[in-house]
Amino acid sequence: MPQSDPSRTEDPTKKQLDKARDEGNVPKSQELPKAVITLVGLVTIYYLVGYISGHIKWIFSWVFEEGITFRASPVNVMELFLMLVKRLAWILLPVMFFLALAAFLVQRLQVGPLWTTKALQPKFNFLNLAGGLQKIFISPKVFINLGKNVLMAFAVGIAPYIVLKQEAANILPLFYASPEGIAIFILKLAYKMVIYALIPMIIIGLADLVYARWDYNEQLKMTKDEVKDERKQMEGDPQVKSQQRQKMMESMAQRMMEDVPKADVVITNPTHYAVALQYDAFKAPAPIVVAKGVDALALRIKEVAQENNVPIRENKPLAQALYKQVEIGEMIPEEMYQAVAAILAKIRNTRRHG
Repeated sequence: MPQSDPSRTEDPTKKQLDKARDEGNVPKSQELPKAVITLVGLVTIYYLVGYISGHIKWIFSWVFEEGITFRASPVNVMELFLMLVKRLAWILLPVMFFLALAAFLVQRLQVGPLWTTKALQPKFNFLNLAGGLQKIFISPKVFINLGKNVLMAFAVGIAPYIVLKQEAANILPLFYASPEGIAIFILKLAYKMVIYALIPMIIIGLADLVYARWDYNEQLKMTKDEVKDERKQMEGDPQVKSQQRQKMMESMAQRMMEDVPKADVVITNPTHYAVALQYDAFKAPAPIVVAKGVDALALRIKEVAQENNVPIRENKPLAQALYKQVEIGEMIPEEMYQAVAAILAKIRNTRRHG
């Protein structure tokens, strides 16, 4: 059934499909399992006909041989009942097993692995009388389902007619056939009828599966705004992410300002860049960048350094290289050792002579 809301033009997202699946809403054909189960039942009986007929013969033999002298009593009736139940179980259980297996497999192949109890929860939307009447008399899906049922009934009904018309000439000779010959003829006739009915049933079932998946996708379609909202929820609102990024930068800046007083020197360019270095031979073999910044943040680093008597030295190329190549908490690269060592040596000499 086409989407009734013209604004829902977008295919459902994975999240939308997963949500529907968790609720037990999955695309599946109601007609295909009927055809498959009928086919499996036919094949099962075809290969087990000797096994089944053997048990049936045993029952009839018992009835006409031992059953004639059967004396009814509570004990004998119970024994007879248990015996018949066991025989019927031996006949029916193999057939029922393959039918159940076929039903399970055809559903599993249609919807994949699915386990949810939400589909079993009671729904009270059936109390909506107006909505129910609208679905019955207005919904195109009702007419589609009616058409499927009519086609299925026609397929099942026309098959006996075709087969009986073909076998009409073979019916009269049955008057001279043995009981076993009549039984074989009837079984073959029934087998042929089921085969003739199964061909259109399978075609209808496959067409129904294609339609069910198409209709499922149509009913789950989303509007452009719904897709955008879902994407925002999954990827994060850009405004929220910007605010989070700003808070993170503020937190990093705060931590850097706390580390500036521990620095041995702040190297600047002098206005745009500022890099604070700390050298402790017991912690690392080379100086470590404890803070860095540009423009306003660089100015703040220099202010904190001045407040805590941390030396500030201007070296444009070194300040730019340190800012661009070394992250906070990392050691300076080997090619900068000499330049930084020279600055630190001058600072020590100044302090020593001071």
